[in-house]
Amino acid sequence: MTQVAQVQEQTNSPDHYPTRISAEPSTLARNEPAVWGCPSDGPFDAAALERHEARGFTIVENLLGADEVVVFREELARLSHDAQMRESGRVITERGTDEVRSVFDVHRCSALVAELVRDGRILDRARQLLGSDVYIHQSRINSMPGFKGTGFYWHSDFETWHAEDGLPIPRTVSCSITLTENFPFNGSLMVMPGSHNSFVQCVGATPENNYASSLVSQEVGVPRREDVTRMAAEYGIEQFTGAAGTALWFDSNVMHGSGNNITPFPRSNIFLVFNSVENTLVEPFAAARPRPEYIASRDFTPLS
Repeated sequence: MTQVAQVQEQTNSPDHYPTRISAEPSTLARNEPAVWGCPSDGPFDAAALERHEARGFTIVENLLGADEVVVFREELARLSHDAQMRESGRVITERGTDEVRSVFDVHRCSALVAELVRDGRILDRARQLLGSDVYIHQSRINSMPGFKGTGFYWHSDFETWHAEDGLPIPRTVSCSITLTENFPFNGSLMVMPGSHNSFVQCVGATPENNYASSLVSQEVGVPRREDVTRMAAEYGIEQFTGAAGTALWFDSNVMHGSGNNITPFPRSNIFLVFNSVENTLVEPFAAARPRPEYIASRDFTPLS
């Protein structure tokens, strides 16, 4: 019996989305909705919820005001240069440089972000989309510096969170809030609308401590080029652009990625992942052990 098979045998949760396989991969139909709540549960009206269900993402302009954006941009700088944060492994730098790529666990390391995740403008939308109380599965601040910022290859977040964290189903939503203007040319996020309804299996076993390298450049848990080509033809590609303070709410299984930033204009965002308290983590489905707590929280206390 393989190491991964032993891990799966130890969990009581059935694997509805097998991945990191050795056989020819398939595309599996999604079993769950993207929207679990109703219009009376929060700020999104019926039309917005219907559109989110169909496309897998929603853009909310001016979620943060200009003054708030400045405050969080300064907080990003503070966390990026904090010696204890770097020693803890929470600060991820670009390969071969000291340029910051991501800072993890920011909702527990920053009083400002801790307050933000409980802000009604954000928490009420997360509860509405997931139809339950929620907790933070992961939080980070992403930074893509000018000239040197490298992109993220096409992937589904749920594939990784399912395989390496033990997230049972895609009842999880991310909120990405821009701290700088996102132009079409500075590495802004690309998404495939509707792709959240298809789960693409990936090939290859999860290496030991895969997170140590995958957070810089993901090579395991990404779809084949032929699968990306097929999905792009079926769903199309749209780009998330907008002024600082804009928020992108997107389902955990949306296929997305970003290119390198070779412009002088840096790009940064706050990235908050909300999971339903009815979808808490079990043992990883395709990894020997869970990733560290600062990457995938196992504190399931509901936010209030």
